[in-house]
Amino acid sequence: MYLVLVICVYGYCERMNFVLPRLDLCLNVRIGMYCSVLVLYSNVLHEASCAQPDPSFSMAQSNGDKALVKIADAFNSLATVVADSNDGAAVEVGPFSHACSLVSPLFGCLGIAFKFAEMDYVAKVKDLAEASKSIQTLQSMIDLDVQANSVRNAGSHTRNLLRVKRGLDMVRVLFEQMLVTEGNSLKDPASKAYQQVFAPHHGWAIRKAVSAGMYALPTKEQLLTKLNEDEASAKVQMQNYATASAKLIQYIDKLFISRELGIDW
Repeated sequence: MYLVLVICVYGYCERMNFVLPRLDLCLNVRIGMYCSVLVLYSNVLHEASCAQPDPSFSMAQSNGDKALVKIADAFNSLATVVADSNDGAAVEVGPFSHACSLVSPLFGCLGIAFKFAEMDYVAKVKDLAEASKSIQTLQSMIDLDVQANSVRNAGSHTRNLLRVKRGLDMVRVLFEQMLVTEGNSLKDPASKAYQQVFAPHHGWAIRKAVSAGMYALPTKEQLLTKLNEDEASAKVQMQNYATASAKLIQYIDKLFISRELGIDW
């Protein structure tokens, strides 16, 4: 249904020659059509993913490791650096990109609704990891782009940092909503997280495709199984991540705002 709607809207706009940013429209339509086609198969993909856990977590499960513990510990370490930033401490790109990489598989566990976020997030975390080989801190990384007048250029480290920060923020809101939402469904927590963080930056087609994909989300129980977590432990670690990541996100926002770069682009 969404695929038909997307095609019809695109065709109507083409015939009427609406004054729209045509390149952005084409991109949104293409992504929307792609997501819509995938949604048609989402139930099949979802069942398959439940039967075969994500490879990213198979080793963690076999070793008895818990993904959420690793994530929470990594971000608690970063939050400690943020707390000391008034004394001259600065968040380094290497530990930051490593912590972010631990979050990457979570997007894959959420299924087709967040496939776009997974692909975008993983690519940008990889870029920051590469940048860490020659740039020490987030602050110096941004300053180098400012000096080169390339902050908003596609592929710039600063632009990628902003996108990664949104991914972290989405997971933060998701965890917070999971903690206060009763029942086994992830639809409401995930929808609220998407609407708060990603939706303001997406066009109509992508928003509708994501909305359709929300019906293929795993249950809370299935997600925790993939993460090798029980509910009691998961609640503690989700709260730990939410608290620590909020401090880190605020720190990154200040880096942007203090340089008058803005954060809503």
